[in-house]
Amino acid sequence: MTFLRNNSLSIVLLLATLFAIVGMLFSGWHVGQEEALQHGDIPPALWEYAVSGDFLSAIFENWESEFLQMAMYVCLTAFLYQKGSAESKDPEEPHEEVDEDPALHRNEPEAPWPVRQGPVIRGLYSYSLGIVLALLFVSSFVLHLVNSATAASEEAVRHNQPLMTVAEHLLSAQFWFESFQNWQSELLSTLVLVVLSIFLRFRGSPESKPVAASYAKTG
Repeated sequence: MTFLRNNSLSIVLLLATLFAIVGMLFSGWHVGQEEALQHGDIPPALWEYAVSGDFLSAIFENWESEFLQMAMYVCLTAFLYQKGSAESKDPEEPHEEVDEDPALHRNEPEAPWPVRQGPVIRGLYSYSLGIVLALLFVSSFVLHLVNSATAASEEAVRHNQPLMTVAEHLLSAQFWFESFQNWQSELLSTLVLVVLSIFLRFRGSPESKPVAASYAKTG
């Protein structure tokens, strides 16, 4: 029970993610079957739809925007400020650090392994969250591109149109429309969270300032 309590947030989010993916798979498959019947094609089996460019493109298109949002949020909040926001460091103390120089803790046995190593490994670990989120964004972007190109090719075959290469699809308006329509919503939601946390509260959440905190209080 202690394990479930200590990890309940990640467990619930993981289960909710899996539920949403399964729901997306079955609902998308149903739509795909209807479209196939309308065009006189053979409806795809569930496993065929699960590995299709259409489904995988939609998955990675959304993951791409989420990782972009989180990477930008983590990196920008290290250097930029929003006075009064729970999501920002205090602009009145621009030299304030979230934590001390990790080198000061290199001899502590409870410090993470990278902190106890040399300056290169320790330096990479110091920015590892942003680095990994950026790599996840790039990976999702590439997977979105490849599967979106596959979906476009599948559509072209159905309409007896010429196929596009992945490089050609990268330059297409369709691909960038898919990307920008998700990027704008994720960036907007981050902006809304940053601004609303100045004035609104949710008692008990670490993403909120204390209920009685003034609007001007930052962080």
